[in-house]
Amino acid sequence: LNKPEWYLTQVLMWIGNHAKFLDDKIQPILDKAGSSVNAGLEFSRALVMLILEKLAVDIPCLLYDDTLFCHLVDEVLLFERELYSVHGYLSSFPSCMHILSEESCFQRWLTVEKKFALQKMDSMLSSEAAWISQYKDITDVDEMKVPDCAETFMTLLLVITDRYKNLPTASRKLQFLGLQKELVDDFRIRLTQVMKEETRASLGFRYCAILNAVNYIATVLADWADNV
Repeated sequence: LNKPEWYLTQVLMWIGNHAKFLDDKIQPILDKAGSSVNAGLEFSRALVMLILEKLAVDIPCLLYDDTLFCHLVDEVLLFERELYSVHGYLSSFPSCMHILSEESCFQRWLTVEKKFALQKMDSMLSSEAAWISQYKDITDVDEMKVPDCAETFMTLLLVITDRYKNLPTASRKLQFLGLQKELVDDFRIRLTQVMKEETRASLGFRYCAILNAVNYIATVLADWADNV
């Protein structure tokens, strides 16, 4: 259960190793027979169906172990990325995202994603470098004077988007978007709390860093507004 990468990698290897044989030897036979079947894609689809069966058995066994469950989700997302980008798998075919979208599994994924995002936010705001810009010494790069915590937070949101963007239904994606909105509000509250501690020194380093953080986040969210 703690090594889903073993069978996921094995399947990717089988797909890659058989591609030339299927294209050179099997596809011409299908073409000659007037079939519209793509040998390579059908081979991939059959192997993915085996993975779906395996996941359906494994997931209930590790649903409440955060570490194992997170590892499984991470490995499945990596597998899906390679399946589509390297092997040309079709989005209309069955995929592991359908398994991750099933109610019990999906709700667990959301819960764990939120838990780890909040932990990340705790650590980024308690860091000694939280209010310092990574690029403070490079003037032409750092016009916005973005503190490290704001940049790390927006990267966190971007990574979450990247993880859920291939979910098969809009309703599931919207639930993840709801999580991101919660995180933005949580970050806003945290900034407000720090700001209240700094009101006596409104021209102080940290107070200015908070204003820069807010400006940066608002700007980036505005840029993302066109991303459906």
